[in-house]
Amino acid sequence: MRFLLRALGVGLLLCVSGTCFGSAYNAHPKLIVIIVIDQFRGDYLERYRDQFGEGGFRLLLERGANFTDCNYDYANTHTAAGHATLLSGAYSNGHGIHANSWWDRQTKRMVTSVQDDGTRLIGLAGSLPGASPHNLLADTLGDELKLATQGKARVFGIALKDRAAIFPAGFAGDGAYWIDYKTGRWITSTYYRSELPKWLSDFNGSKRAEKYLNKEWKDSSGRVLRTTAPVPGQETSFYDLVAATPFANDYEFELARELITYEKLGSGPATDLLTIGLSANDVLGHQVGPDSPEMQAMAVATDRQLAEFFDFLGHQIGLANLWIALSADHGIAPIASMTKRLRIPAPIVSPGKLRAQVNQLLSRQLSPGRSAEYLKVFDYPVAWLDDDAFAAVKVKEEDAEHLVGEALKQAGLRDYYTRSQLARGDVPNTSTGLRFLHSYSPLGGWYVLGVPAPFTVSSPTEADHMSAYTYDTHVPLAFYGLPFQPGTYRTHSEPIDLAVTFASLLGINSPTHAVGRVLTEALAPARRAENSSRPPADKRLHPPNSSDPVRPVSAVAPGGSW
Repeated sequence: MRFLLRALGVGLLLCVSGTCFGSAYNAHPKLIVIIVIDQFRGDYLERYRDQFGEGGFRLLLERGANFTDCNYDYANTHTAAGHATLLSGAYSNGHGIHANSWWDRQTKRMVTSVQDDGTRLIGLAGSLPGASPHNLLADTLGDELKLATQGKARVFGIALKDRAAIFPAGFAGDGAYWIDYKTGRWITSTYYRSELPKWLSDFNGSKRAEKYLNKEWKDSSGRVLRTTAPVPGQETSFYDLVAATPFANDYEFELARELITYEKLGSGPATDLLTIGLSANDVLGHQVGPDSPEMQAMAVATDRQLAEFFDFLGHQIGLANLWIALSADHGIAPIASMTKRLRIPAPIVSPGKLRAQVNQLLSRQLSPGRSAEYLKVFDYPVAWLDDDAFAAVKVKEEDAEHLVGEALKQAGLRDYYTRSQLARGDVPNTSTGLRFLHSYSPLGGWYVLGVPAPFTVSSPTEADHMSAYTYDTHVPLAFYGLPFQPGTYRTHSEPIDLAVTFASLLGINSPTHAVGRVLTEALAPARRAENSSRPPADKRLHPPNSSDPVRPVSAVAPGGSW
């Protein structure tokens, strides 16, 4: 309680003295922590609110600024694109990351969004190809933070998945760490450094990953939901055993504490930035869907983990020295059994069968009597074309993409947008057209973006995300820290607003391609200096005719919530 009152007093004093908005140049705040939960729909915070304890999600819901109407304004709701969007303040047509992987015309293979054959993995034996943010076409909040402070700010990203660690860290990040799926060891790439830091080598060497094996995950009633025990005689990886349980998030937070401690984040001359991508929620969500008891238990477990981590941050760095943001990279569709039980149409599309059907249609049309693979890869609902196959029948890109799109419609999709069409900006002046325009990227080969019917999934027993519908685009967006007025805000927001808002508060440039807005309705009014000729704070902060946000019930400043 004494710690709570001291922290609250410091927070109120800072706000009264007019330093709420901070400056990256003099380490106000000392540290920004951005939590990105992989596959966490925006409605989860309200759905499970009565089951959350103190200090976790409630810290953001009750003592932070919570935006309930936050939606991605694009159709390619993938992990890589979401993480790039959040930290760049731009959509795919700005930052270039439009999928987790794509068909590479030069190498004639699928490549991942972070794959970089010019680098090597660090932390594993051998010389396996590494990863980097080299495909990004825009910079990030962390990059601008590094530029503004001439490298004094320190920027790190961690996640189970490489893309979820790398894109948030940006080009200038001091480190991005992810796991080797087989062993659970934390690794990085020569893009960042030639060897792991000693503290991380010691972390791996102490076999921290092994303690998460042979454990039972139980719900609040004691029912065993999952076990991480290896199956005798069956080779399974750490990722296979642990990634779909809360133990994977525990493992990430364990690393985050070590990183903050040994890299001394929050103790330098400039503001530091740490992003944490919680990947386990996505791994489980694909398997069981958003409405399962397991996902409910995962949300409650995540709440507990956040409370413990926020408590650590409060003691390690100090509440008045922290800004925190929470969001997600995408949502998820219900599994087919749920929608059908409610008599909601839920088509099931097999990507393999649809690809074969499209190739058959195109072969009959373009090369009668000879089958060809015109559609090389179908990563539902994105079709990657084999340009060589079309060249053999003398069909150019724009025509090829149109033919594939029409074949997709014959196979059951509602509509399509081609790469050529999007490159010209040739889309209907509708909300849907704009979402697909935001999904464009010049990276990759020839492609077509299919438009599925609502609630379409690719398996009768699993859940998907990758559409422009609200169940995929709706995500949380919440902030905690001295600049933010606690409350629930129902004004429209988008994930692109996160980086722009933080950049404005820090007094630095927004990322190069950012198109988000500063969320002024949630910012505490700046204290006007005596005899100042500037207009009152409320005039500066709120644009004309802006709708009033929902004001918080409590006027307590966000400093004493531990």
